[in-house]
Amino acid sequence: MRTVLVVDDEPEIVRILRDYLERAGFNVLTAADGAAAVVAARRHKPDLVVLDLSLPSLDGLDVARTLRREAEVPIIMLTARTEESDRVAGLELGADDYVTKPFSPRELVARVRAVLRRSEAQQASADVLTVGDSIEIDVPRMEVLVDGRRVDLTATEFQLLLLMARQPGRVFTRAQLLDAVHGVAVESYERAIDAHVKNIRRKIEPDPHAPRHLQTVFGVGYRLADGPG
Repeated sequence: MRTVLVVDDEPEIVRILRDYLERAGFNVLTAADGAAAVVAARRHKPDLVVLDLSLPSLDGLDVARTLRREAEVPIIMLTARTEESDRVAGLELGADDYVTKPFSPRELVARVRAVLRRSEAQQASADVLTVGDSIEIDVPRMEVLVDGRRVDLTATEFQLLLLMARQPGRVFTRAQLLDAVHGVAVESYERAIDAHVKNIRRKIEPDPHAPRHLQTVFGVGYRLADGPG
């Protein structure tokens, strides 16, 4: 049974999430503040953390920063904050997804399952990655097939596509994508990522102007769809 750590200082939200997650077959741990969350994560090593941003004693972003230094546990940010800067900050710290309050408990359970599936797939680290029913990436050979057709990508384009293919469905900020190719001298600004994305779309999309594989998440960044668009 997989374990989820729910971190929130609102008892009613904790109760609802515990009920829904336990009914979905998860073991649930809880913490009401940031310091307790760090202690619980270190002691119990949960499979996933649902983490509120606004917490007493230690802010959710500080908790995420601490967890990321110590482990690769998946994190879903839960927050009433709707500002783009907060969402981006959480994602740049390595959060795998975010849900804004008010939220549907059923949707959150679905997101927990989806993030865990992506995390398990990443840990498998297959030499050949398949995304949806269209994209196949042979990592050792640096070859990409889309609908059976070979696609020629530059080294930078390949690294960007591979990063997103290892976690299909996850939203990546421009800064995170830039980190993946930081050794390439031309990468001076985050907006250069937009140019690479445009080139990748031109090569892998049936219609680059209506992308179904490499999707834009407005105000945040990009993701590779994990199914038909």
